[in-house]
Amino acid sequence: MLTREMASVPNNLEPFWMPFTANRDFKANPRLIAKAEGMYYTTTDGQRILDATAGLWCVNVGHGRERVVEAIRAQAAELDFAPTFQFAHPKAFELASRLADLFPGDLDHAFFTNSGSESVDTALKIALAYQRAIGQGTRTRLIGRERGYHGVGFGGISVGGIVKNRMFFGSLLTGVDHLPHTLNLEHNAFSRGQPAWGAHLAEDLERIIALHDASTIAAVIVEPVAGSIGVYPPPQGYLERLREITEKHGILLIFDEVITAFGRLGKASASEYFGVQPDLVTTAKGLTSGTVPMGAVMARKHIHDAIVGGATSSPQTIELFHGYTYSAHPLACAAALATLEVYKEEGLFERAAELAPFWEEALHSLAGEPHVIDVRNIGLMGAVEMSSRPGKVGERAYEAMVKAWEKGVMIRITGDTIAMSPPLIVQKHEIETAVETVRSVVRELA
Repeated sequence: MLTREMASVPNNLEPFWMPFTANRDFKANPRLIAKAEGMYYTTTDGQRILDATAGLWCVNVGHGRERVVEAIRAQAAELDFAPTFQFAHPKAFELASRLADLFPGDLDHAFFTNSGSESVDTALKIALAYQRAIGQGTRTRLIGRERGYHGVGFGGISVGGIVKNRMFFGSLLTGVDHLPHTLNLEHNAFSRGQPAWGAHLAEDLERIIALHDASTIAAVIVEPVAGSIGVYPPPQGYLERLREITEKHGILLIFDEVITAFGRLGKASASEYFGVQPDLVTTAKGLTSGTVPMGAVMARKHIHDAIVGGATSSPQTIELFHGYTYSAHPLACAAALATLEVYKEEGLFERAAELAPFWEEALHSLAGEPHVIDVRNIGLMGAVEMSSRPGKVGERAYEAMVKAWEKGVMIRITGDTIAMSPPLIVQKHEIETAVETVRSVVRELA
């Protein structure tokens, strides 16, 4: 039940410059959230909103989970902060060990950050440091992918390939190139899971290598499933071919799993789901189920050892000049450990895998609805792409987002694509509610 204090609306919305938001329209018609529990938000005026997006792809165990809340509360009372520059606290090591056990192969070392953006920039720096440590200091070039999203740091937007995220901020990092994206509606529209067409697009990496020479390239970074651009599952065989090419040329392969790690595909990671072993993995979001900002980069043993164990100077010398004030923050570690326990005890990864076929059928029932030109899905990720109005890209989806909110469902949009990624605790009837709400909304759009 909402209290009088919770229901109150701020009398001045202007001071908060909102991120990735149409500020003028929002502040004229605000969508304010007062509380959350389970699968639902509650607005300041008492409306219940089904969270079909897990917040921002992150609230995987659902909102207000008591085990996680209590872990954060207890940790704040016991140890509110401890530096991890030359000092540490036990939970940082406990969490790193848990993650090493969770990720496949020899991804045995965790470097903690505070967000996906920080994880990406950290992974890029580790890749450069590794190449230097093994005597390959000429390898400084980084390869991303068109339409890729790797956060908002200068490293992330440089290797990223979303135009609006890049065009306002100058020349960005030098020495960056991009693979083509994998979506082609002529060949793979309405695919279920991984499309059959498109594996050959990985071969473009050979062209880029021939252009720049392998001796100049440090790493390739891709999202196993491109998420923020609107859910692009990888074509069958595509990731495997990227791994083959990078290994052949001594180039590191980085998987950006900020979205796909921690159950989104029904496994602990997309690396496990696809059976492809990257050299570095970036994570965040589901690590703490969004409760406390945290990220982690998982590094294979040989990468860690080349930088740390291979140092030729004295043991008192810092091996990697990188880190954040809040790396492995005690509250974040406590939240992450509790979140991992919820995943395990409730079998949420397995539950997501079991629900995926139902999710797929529900989403693809939207094929043939007005304006819908594609439906994509994998795991508990899904996208419904609509045609754009002439000269007004994104306007139709924006209206869909507002209408869905008014009908009691939160969805995400990118361009004219509706994206959904519910918490892993979602019930079948809630999937049906989300999909039927989208159906009613697209039928109302001009």
